[in-house]
Amino acid sequence: MASQSEPIAPPPVHSTGSLSRRMIGIAALWISVLLLGGGLALDRVLSAAITRNFDDGLNYVLTAMIASAEIGPDGEVLFNRPLADQRFLEPNSGLYYQISAKGHEDWRSRSLWDRALKVLPEHEDRGFHVYDSKQFPGEDLRIMERTIVLPGSRTRWLFMVAAARAGLDDQIRALRSTLTQSFALLALGLIVLTTLQTLYGLRPLRRVRREIVHMRTGDKNRVTEPMPAEVLPMVEELNALLAHNERQAEEARTHAGNLAHALKTPLTVIMNAATAQADDLGETVIREATTMRRQVDHHLARARAVGRRGAAQSRAEVWASLQAVERAVQRLYPEARIDMDGDKGAAVRVERQDLDEMLGNLVENAAKYGGGSVFATVSRAGDMVEIMVEDDGAGIPKEERTRIFDRGVRLDSGKPGTGLGLAIVRDVAEIYGGTVAMEESEDLGGLLVRLRLPAV
Repeated sequence: MASQSEPIAPPPVHSTGSLSRRMIGIAALWISVLLLGGGLALDRVLSAAITRNFDDGLNYVLTAMIASAEIGPDGEVLFNRPLADQRFLEPNSGLYYQISAKGHEDWRSRSLWDRALKVLPEHEDRGFHVYDSKQFPGEDLRIMERTIVLPGSRTRWLFMVAAARAGLDDQIRALRSTLTQSFALLALGLIVLTTLQTLYGLRPLRRVRREIVHMRTGDKNRVTEPMPAEVLPMVEELNALLAHNERQAEEARTHAGNLAHALKTPLTVIMNAATAQADDLGETVIREATTMRRQVDHHLARARAVGRRGAAQSRAEVWASLQAVERAVQRLYPEARIDMDGDKGAAVRVERQDLDEMLGNLVENAAKYGGGSVFATVSRAGDMVEIMVEDDGAGIPKEERTRIFDRGVRLDSGKPGTGLGLAIVRDVAEIYGGTVAMEESEDLGGLLVRLRLPAV
């Protein structure tokens, strides 16, 4: 068994992972998705623009061919002026043309040399038609064609111009390489920026951690460093919690001191009587033990209230508590008449057991010391619930109303009691942020006790 002097180890707190890594990871993933989507879209647009520009060049050449073509005396096609691009004269230059018609020999550019462009059977294009072709091994082509009927002829001539795709593909590869490098650099820069922003943004939390370390080592008792507006509410709540714990610790020390002081005198009396072997030792022990029991009961009631005060969900229905108290007191004092009125839905931020104890003391005192009539009223007063307990007894003089709340003080010693009831009511009410005061009852003429507790 562990020694009582050993420190109690705090319960383990399981980590759910790094908040910084989580934020940076989410940002990096989102940046990557956005840049990837944007890069693909931009690649598609720019590649189409480069391809369209390439096709415009083919269209220009094909239009020039059609414009310079005419029918010769032998019924074949010829150019009335040579084409300007010298690549048509260089074998395998990558730029070719061919004019075909059914029943006529193909007229090919010199650059085709011993090759020919394939013509689809029964193929006719009234407009410009462009497509890719792999008909030449090792050389992908981009072909544009159009079917034309030249003046002086009824033959449908298919004009074709082809260019190697190597130049076009090189441009697209260079574009994609540039886009990839640029977007990768942009993504890296954004991720680095997000990392710096996250580390800097979470810096106040590390400052709070350092402040807590200083508090644990005794260098400080509060978080005093200036904090951003987003972190400040948490720091304020932390400081409030520390103040609350300090108040509870101080109350515990005060209670321990009060209880020790209250028990010291009865114990001394018992020790002296036992040492002297007094004849009335038994009576002395019983009397002083009764006094000690009263003190222990009082401090236990207060300690229970202090322990339950921190529960944020504390709630008690006043009317239900009054009804329970009325039934209990009615059995003890059947001759007393107890009436109740007021807000039946009122609720207070007090534990039900503590509310029952306070109301029980007040109603029982009214029934015990009054003239037989007790009247309890419940009402709302701003953010407080006010409970008034009146009786038709002799009342209490003004000069005695403050002293009556002290422990053990009884103005009527002719009736049984401990003199702790009103002291418990005052202490427990103050623990929950309430008050209790005594006045004169205007309706019944006796004592009026006004108990105010925080409303729900």
